Amino acid sequence: MPFLHGFRRIIFEYQPLVDEILGLLAIQDAERQSALESAACLGSDRSQLSAVRRVLERETHSPFYQEGVSYALLKVTELGLIPAAEILLEFGADLSFEDPVTYYTPLHIAVLRNQPDMVELLVRHGADINRRDRIHESSPLDLASEEPERLPCLQRLLQLGADVNAADKNGKTALLHALASSDGVQIHNTESIRLLLEGGADVRATTKDGDTVFTYVIFLLGEMVCSNTEEAQVINRFCFRVTQLLLAHGANPSECPAPESLTHLCFKSFKRHFPLLRFLLESGAAYNCSLHGPSCWSGFHIIFECLCSHLSVSEDDSFSTDLIQKGQTLLELMMASSQAIHLPSNFEVNTSSCRYHEEKIRTLFCSLKQLERSPQALKHLCRVFIRQRLKPWPVDVKIKALPLPDRLKWYLLIDHAAAGHEDLSLSNASPSPPSTVVVCLQPPNLCSGPVFSTRGGLSTCCPCAHGLASAAHGVRLCCVFEGCAFLSMTLHACLWRPRCSGAHGGEAGRAPWLPGGEESPWASGSRILGQRAGLCGF
Repeated sequence: MPFLHGFRRIIFEYQPLVDEILGLLAIQDAERQSALESAACLGSDRSQLSAVRRVLERETHSPFYQEGVSYALLKVTELGLIPAAEILLEFGADLSFEDPVTYYTPLHIAVLRNQPDMVELLVRHGADINRRDRIHESSPLDLASEEPERLPCLQRLLQLGADVNAADKNGKTALLHALASSDGVQIHNTESIRLLLEGGADVRATTKDGDTVFTYVIFLLGEMVCSNTEEAQVINRFCFRVTQLLLAHGANPSECPAPESLTHLCFKSFKRHFPLLRFLLESGAAYNCSLHGPSCWSGFHIIFECLCSHLSVSEDDSFSTDLIQKGQTLLELMMASSQAIHLPSNFEVNTSSCRYHEEKIRTLFCSLKQLERSPQALKHLCRVFIRQRLKPWPVDVKIKALPLPDRLKWYLLIDHAAAGHEDLSLSNASPSPPSTVVVCLQPPNLCSGPVFSTRGGLSTCCPCAHGLASAAHGVRLCCVFEGCAFLSMTLHACLWRPRCSGAHGGEAGRAPWLPGGEESPWASGSRILGQRAGLCGF
């Protein structure tokens, strides 16, 4: 048997040469390094290195010389003894030599022992940076990605050109290795995952068993159920951070099948995973199956199913209020993703099984259906438009930085908790019309004058900022989509420009589309908004 034969040769054939070399370097056994003062000091003494050279020159023609010097390289690699390794390589140590027991090469061992400088030395001398061992089929990059302590080796391998998307026989890449080896409590591979993603790791990688990048996140979230409170919090933070990284690099959390969909899991347990689900929706994740649409699974269906299920067993008012509020927030987040509200076809909710708060769920459902059938309120269209213009997701930090009244920020954020648990949208499906609504649908340089007005009644002419300045003082809601008042001001803020900074060719603070360089919509709109906290129906 090759294994036994190799082991026999270590003991009886080239072991004496290996022992002599290690003895000259003051290393008799790799296991004894902990008893030595500093492994870094070993093998660096010139007299020691000269003695090793003499032995190698003397044994050059020995029948077991090649195996001996190559096995000695494995040993000095373990300890990161660069000078000794250089001599052994100079005297013909084989970089592809495998440990007779583990079948690891020197490069594998350098990674396992977290010796980044040794990694670079071996690669510079010709070691195959992508070579896989014969037992586990692990590449050096796979091994480096599995432990956070090996991060320096991971960085060095990526710098040296390791193939970040190379997969083993099961289709497992280094990114999947990093995710699979993370337990969220003791092993946090967040930085390794970040480095791999920044190095071009494919977030769509899938193993032969169908495991994706989210398979491991879903598994850890399931482990939270059996964990104590402290561990559950640690796991949750880890999963949240990893999800942020994956989404930032284009991962799709709403893929099919449902068991592999992180979005689907979070919908099914939205009370437990509410912050994560909110982040997914804020980040533009699909609330239906991204492959088959709502016919496979839909967030609207799942939310009402969960509401009915939970409220059929608990009559606790605080519990039900919190649950309904979370459900309503998620419904609004889904609706805020597009101007038109599209519910699944034949969408109905059976509340007969709900023993408690049936009326509340029925009211929520009816409000949702009414919003779908009715023309969309302008404040909804404005919210959708602003949130879309604030991309890339997520938009919460950008909205909080806008110079807007808090209540308007709450509405844009869909933050019921900050608004004092008041319903910002669904229960107000048919709000009283504002006194005037002026909407300019043209960009400022194309506006020809006539505007569309609705719900209030005043028809006017708005050559952008001209009409705005005169009309806005007497209205409760003045919405303009591309050039005036509310949205122009907000969009300029979204782009982090407190004043017009020449986007249309004009100087800062001026509107080049206005004759004579009149005051920009931002400047006039800011004063109007500051004076009227009741703007936009709030």
